[in-house]
Amino acid sequence: MGQYLSEPRPGDLIEIFRPAYQHWAIYIGKGYVIHLTSDGGSGETSGNGMFRVPIKAVVKKELLSVVAGSCKNHVNNTAHNKGKRLPVRQILQDAERQVGKEMKYSLTAANCEHFVTGLCYGTAESKQVESAVDAAAGAVSGVAASAAVGAAGVAAVGVAAVGFVGVGAIAAGAAVGAAAAIIGAFMKIISPVIRKDRLSS
Repeated sequence: MGQYLSEPRPGDLIEIFRPAYQHWAIYIGKGYVIHLTSDGGSGETSGNGMFRVPIKAVVKKELLSVVAGSCKNHVNNTAHNKGKRLPVRQILQDAERQVGKEMKYSLTAANCEHFVTGLCYGTAESKQVESAVDAAAGAVSGVAASAAVGAAGVAAVGVAAVGFVGVGAIAAGAAVGAAAAIIGAFMKIISPVIRKDRLSS
């Protein structure tokens, strides 16, 4: 059973700490939550490797103890403060109406965090996606700067060694290497977020 860090009340957002990401749900009372999760029975996914994500997801009503499993979880109503929270009664009614519905899943636009914030604030957002994008952008900028310096050095050597034609070829190779380094840095940053919300059915 997961470790509860705070006692939830109906309408609270519950943050569940998975090994590499946070899963989100709405507490509706009597130990139950409503959340968006991949439908384990369909097996419909897109991409491959670490970018393999479900195409469809389903809204489920389950016990928080079942959803959280052995993961720590707590009430977190402060992570998303861009808008005014809707009335609790409206949040609960809207959440209940969604139970059983199958939805398209999008890591960047329609994940479990988008689902609960949309119900609570009327506007969907995901801090995990925003943080990952910001971190990746910073890493790419740093790698790009380093690659540019390296490319300039290689091109200079090419001028002395093989002349003008050689410069073009060497610079092209350096550009390819820089692009590969940028992609590698982005994948290292974004990979912890790009996973299924693989929860108990």
